[in-house]
Formats: sequence, structure tokens, C-alpha cells
Amino acid sequence: MLVIARNPTARLHELAATCQLTQRTAQRIVADLAEAGHLQKDRVGRRNQYTVNHDGPFRHPAEAELSIRALLDLTTGLKHEDTDDAPGPPRHRLDPTIGP
Repeated sequence: MLVIARNPTARLHELAATCQLTQRTAQRIVADLAEAGHLQKDRVGRRNQYTVNHDGPFRHPAEAELSIRALLDLTTGLKHEDTDDAPGPPRHRLDPTIGP
């Protein structure tokens, strides 16, 4: 899901190579995520474009109160328009925009 969030137009073989999986395994994972409602797959021309459901909960009861958005914001450093309070990438101590 993280790879798809970074590159929603990636081809299945690119996803598999990035994740070091077989293409068949990547296909099963993408299909499972789509069936669970975590991804939406749309056909754009000859390619698929994926949309991650950022507001969906995790399936496991231990993480059910967390949204997928929190994980993606934390791991990708991408902020989405409607998440002003989501954590971004860590800033360095010598960053001039950080006060004394």
C-alpha cells in the first residue's frame, strides 16, 4: 500500500519489483486490498490507477481505531490536504525554521 500511495500509476510488475515479490503475489495483495476497500482500481487508458482509501480503518481489531492515513503520513512523509495536523517527516535540529 505504501508503494501504491507513492506511485498510484505504477504497473503491477513495478510494484512487485519494488516490494521484492513475485508478480502473482503482488497481484493477490492488490486484489485483497481492493476487496477489503483499502484500494480502488480504475482503468485509465491501458493502465490501472490506484486510489488509496486514506480514511479506512485497519482490519485487525488491535489497530481498528487507527486510520490508514496515519500510517501513510508517518511512513511516506506525504501530507494530504485534509490532514493539517498529521506528522510530517522529522526536521533536523539545525533547521533554521525551528526556534532556539
